[in-house]
Amino acid sequence: MNPSSLLRQMVLAGAAAAALGSPAASAASFDFPPGFRIQEVPTNGTTLHVRVGGTGPAVVLLHGYGDTGDMWVPLAGDLARDHTVIVPDLRGMGLSARADSGFDKMNEAEDIAGVMDALHTPRADVVAHDIGNMVAFAFAEQHPDRVAKLVLMDAPVPGVGPWDEVLKNPLLWHFRFGGPDMERLVAGRERIYLDRFWNEFSAVPAQFPEADRVHYAKLYSAPGRMHAGFAQFAAFDQDAIDNRAWLAAHGKLTMPVLAIGGEKSFGPMMAVVAEAGANDVEERVIPGAGHWLMEEQPAATVAAIHEFLDAHAATPAGDRLAPTAISLDQAMAAPMAGAGAGTSGVTGLRTVLLYGDPAKPGPYALEIHVPANTAIAAHTHRDDRFATVISGAWYFGYGAKAGDAAVKPLTAGGFYTEPAGAPHFAFTRGEPAVVRLTGMGPSDTTYVAAASH
Repeated sequence: MNPSSLLRQMVLAGAAAAALGSPAASAASFDFPPGFRIQEVPTNGTTLHVRVGGTGPAVVLLHGYGDTGDMWVPLAGDLARDHTVIVPDLRGMGLSARADSGFDKMNEAEDIAGVMDALHTPRADVVAHDIGNMVAFAFAEQHPDRVAKLVLMDAPVPGVGPWDEVLKNPLLWHFRFGGPDMERLVAGRERIYLDRFWNEFSAVPAQFPEADRVHYAKLYSAPGRMHAGFAQFAAFDQDAIDNRAWLAAHGKLTMPVLAIGGEKSFGPMMAVVAEAGANDVEERVIPGAGHWLMEEQPAATVAAIHEFLDAHAATPAGDRLAPTAISLDQAMAAPMAGAGAGTSGVTGLRTVLLYGDPAKPGPYALEIHVPANTAIAAHTHRDDRFATVISGAWYFGYGAKAGDAAVKPLTAGGFYTEPAGAPHFAFTRGEPAVVRLTGMGPSDTTYVAAASH
């Protein structure tokens, strides 16, 4: 389905949802699980209100407009069993310090970087909704090495994919609504204004519980909070410029991304947006949900997020194989490093690690990118390995010296094995080569003799 058709579907679904009703949903609790603590974290010229709890790999949860970090209580309780969960209120919102400026998302991304620094968290999974998507995407752009996995939920990203078409959606008139006059119009009527979002963007308005509405309306009625909310939207033009410039200069994000849409809201459009800005995207649509996924379908949403984080966790030890599927484009876009574990260590050789870690127990896969006129002397590895030539011309042979052994010229699609302990050598001539290797770590390299050709 093309983006325009999806947008028409979203408009119709939102209009239908606004007319629906159902028995009142049960009140939600905004108490984070025992063991969570509150920290007021100075960062990037402001102070964010942050909840922290659990143990294990870190995950950062970023809320959107109409919510605060309190929206994440169900997910935080689930993840805290095996993650360290970090839940900030965004700049100027919720219980974070009042802020009058700094709402472009590249700047707000630095707010999050400062929180992670203060909590001694070099790297984390990032889960985001609505405006949080935009902050998370900017953070992943500026700090790709700090984002292990990214979850984007039911909102566009300025300047990415069908952004100009998204702006034409009549349900999104509030993107251009703001400024001092609008703030005066809404002052004292925050609940009326917010009910519009909770009703029109729900699959069934009663699925956004009354207790939640009372809670968030009180928070958004505090001084400066509606200003911060309007300012988030007012920054979209700059956000679009920033994202387009970054993608043009650096290409798409390479970490795994889960794109979640509510069936009666963004639906499959979320994946369309994500695929325009990231190489490795998995799609999930939550049945029976509108935009407010955590309020409307918390169990299904929590399960989808936890399943994704578990499936893309660190490679298991031993001979267990984690599910992984990447395209050729994704492999080509993956970051390169120097010659490391599992390679010959030759200067100039570059490595792309596709799976696992050759220095540790368990399966791994890597590519070596070998320049023209490069020789790799005879050597052995402790593990059995399999190799396929991806591109270029690759000259391979078994033996302790290239001059004493037969050389097999291999081009794209050529295959060979590297039995454990068996000396072998390889070289390129006037053309570079890319070779893909798989094995069962730990691997190593031991040179047995100098080779010539």
